[in-house]
Formats: sequence, C-alpha cells, structure tokens
Amino acid sequence: MRSKALFAAAALLLTAPALAQMTPPADMLHGSGTAADVKAGTYAVEPNHTQVTFSVSHFGISPFAGTFSGASGTMTVDPAKPEATKLDVTIPVASVQTTSDVLTGELKAADWLDAAKFPTATFHATKVTPLGKDAVSVDGNLTLHGVTKPVSFRAKLFGAATNPMSKKFSIGFLGRMTFKRSDFGVSKYVPMVSDETVLVINAAFEQQ
Repeated sequence: MRSKALFAAAALLLTAPALAQMTPPADMLHGSGTAADVKAGTYAVEPNHTQVTFSVSHFGISPFAGTFSGASGTMTVDPAKPEATKLDVTIPVASVQTTSDVLTGELKAADWLDAAKFPTATFHATKVTPLGKDAVSVDGNLTLHGVTKPVSFRAKLFGAATNPMSKKFSIGFLGRMTFKRSDFGVSKYVPMVSDETVLVINAAFEQQ
C-alpha cells in the first residue's frame, strides 16, 4: 500500500514524537477554540472535511502519498473523562486517490488493496490515554485488507467551534499513525516501496 499526503502543515506538525507538548510554529495552521470548548456528547464524522493521507518511501528517493475520503463513524466524548472516549471509523477503500490515474487503479486492484474483496477499512478504539490538555494516545484495532491488527496513534485537538455553514458544533483533530503494510498482507514491492506506512489524519466531527 502506498500512503497519503495531507496538507504539508499537518504532516510537519505531526512528525514530532512529542506531539502532546509541541507548540506549532507561527507559520503552521491553527484552529479555533481550545480543549475547554469541547462539548460532551456524540459526534459523527463529517466526511467532506475528513481526510486520511498515506505516505511511503518510493525507492528511497522521495516520499509518495495518496488520500482516502468518504469516512463515516461516530465518537462519544466527555472532556472531563477523555479516557472514556469511544471511537469507530470506517473508510471506503475504493476512495483512494493519487496523482496518477494508473497508480490509483493499481492500488484498488487485487495486488494491492483489493477494494472489490475488501471494500472497507475500519478502526475501533479500545483505549484512550490523555497526553496533556489537548492531545491523546489512541489504541485500537485496525482492519485493512481483511486483516485486523492492534495499532496506536496520537491525536491533537485542532479546533472546536460552531460551523458557520452547518450551524453544528464541530471539533477537529490532527492524527498520525505508523505501521507496516505487510502486517496486513499488502507487501508488493517491499522493500523498494517502503513497508513502513505513515497515515496522517485530518478528522472533522459534528455533534449529533
């Protein structure tokens, strides 16, 4: 599997290992609101502004990325009890897009993600650990290409405010996860195209 590219600002922001303590430089994107503005309740993924970008090393020469879209799912959160957060997300595999139509088609085919046989990728959170006032570590089960494995990622609050268009209270997060694609049975061209795969997640949720 090849991986995704989001906004450069988001990718750079999430590269630092000390994500929870990191202060974004002045030239990075900043959201509205703080963790104190998050409202308890159940939220649904807002698919039009949620992106999952994957990145891999292409022959050790350059990073290569693509994006999944059309996510769905729910999150139940209480800022007073972040460890009780519940999260389930589903992503349609056939939504994968790259800058090459040929490559996009290959990624959907049987040699790679096999979207016809495995139409969705899912993530179910099993543990959420607070990392400071506006970040968490999330453990859970990722199902991809018919294989389920435990993974973990860090997520940092980006913004919390009422969407002026939908009039719904919304929250957004930046997340980053690294895993080996071969663990999920997607091993074509390893190691020329890196086994290590980085996911960068721009997540938007609307309160229900």
